[in-house]
Amino acid sequence: MARIIEFCFLMLKVAIALLLAGMVVLVFGNVVLRYAFNQGITYSEELARLFFIWLTFLGAVVAMHEHGHLGVDSVIRRLPPNIAKAAVLAGHFLMLVATWLLISGSWDQTLINLHVKAPATGISMAFFYGAGLAFGVPAFLILLWDAFCVATGRIDLATAELVRDSEEQIADDDHSSTGLGRPVNTLGSQG
Repeated sequence: MARIIEFCFLMLKVAIALLLAGMVVLVFGNVVLRYAFNQGITYSEELARLFFIWLTFLGAVVAMHEHGHLGVDSVIRRLPPNIAKAAVLAGHFLMLVATWLLISGSWDQTLINLHVKAPATGISMAFFYGAGLAFGVPAFLILLWDAFCVATGRIDLATAELVRDSEEQIADDDHSSTGLGRPVNTLGSQG
């Protein structure tokens, strides 16, 4: 099962790279056509915006899976284990509520805009709002799994890294390339 999940996230990363490449080609191509030939691609801006929206939401799913979103765990580290566990579970509960609100709102907007067409491309505007669903559903499942792992003790909060600073990431990457790295115990590595 873990291999299937990792393969799905690899495919998400490929899709993100393709969306970014498509966005660059559309925008750069349109700039060149406008300045060099005094013409442009009429649907370039609209497609680039759609690609950017999907790129952002799919990237957020990957970051959620890799626990790469911003966070502060200095307070959690100083709390007694039971209180730290309760605080982490309360935080996950609040994130689940916020994610549910995002899913609910995205679903409503997707249904409302199902028959509304974008002006240049004619693509249904539901594709724009569907990106919220593409983030919300996997994020909800990831948060639910992480909360379950914390609640059942599969994740030890004393050793788990809930978040990583960019400086820590650079230092760990430097140490691992020289053989001095320590094994990192993140939420994503358990379960």
